[in-house]
Amino acid sequence: MVKKAPRRTAERILEVSLDLFNRFGEPNVSTTLISAELRISPGNLYYHYPAKDELINALFDRYETALNELLGASDNVRNVEDAWFFMHTLFEIIWQYRFLYRDLNDLLSKNRRLETHFQTILKSKTRAVRAMLDGMGRAGALCMDAGDQEATATSMVVVLTYWLSFEYVQDPRHALEPESAPAALQRGAHHVLHLLMPYLEDAQRVHLRQIVGADTPATA
Repeated sequence: MVKKAPRRTAERILEVSLDLFNRFGEPNVSTTLISAELRISPGNLYYHYPAKDELINALFDRYETALNELLGASDNVRNVEDAWFFMHTLFEIIWQYRFLYRDLNDLLSKNRRLETHFQTILKSKTRAVRAMLDGMGRAGALCMDAGDQEATATSMVVVLTYWLSFEYVQDPRHALEPESAPAALQRGAHHVLHLLMPYLEDAQRVHLRQIVGADTPATA
């Protein structure tokens, strides 16, 4: 039992750090605030994570692992229904670690490891989107030549990467709060897949509009 305690403390530190980073932004959260939220001493926190960057890197490792597991499923996308589920799930992972995207430029300028790994992530996302488009093309869901596929895949990754920043600019006080997640993720998936509209087979185009309409939150 004694041997398990340090792992549990380390896990709690990561959970609380992720929550605080997501709520307030990583630059606005100090290790002192994290230890106070956990009701542990700063020394206890430093025992597990001697520097704030180690906390960020540990959270980033979890994000990268979850993301890569999902990206591997892009080969199985055959139609807009599959694509909608894939994109929505991708946005859910991004939302779970949204502090990385909220403070992306600041984090990359300070953390060399994140700088290099995020470049790899962009390449992985682009490969996955190309694989998705290939699969949909082979299944007859869309018709797209190689040049359009490359440009469209890049555009889709740009929207994926900066969608939460766009949401934040429109409503800085509420956009990244938990209650905003359903609408934000739905809008993000919609606008990424809308880039495929000119290339979709007619029935698939109709079906995508139906999916978006069914998932749009009702307004008062």
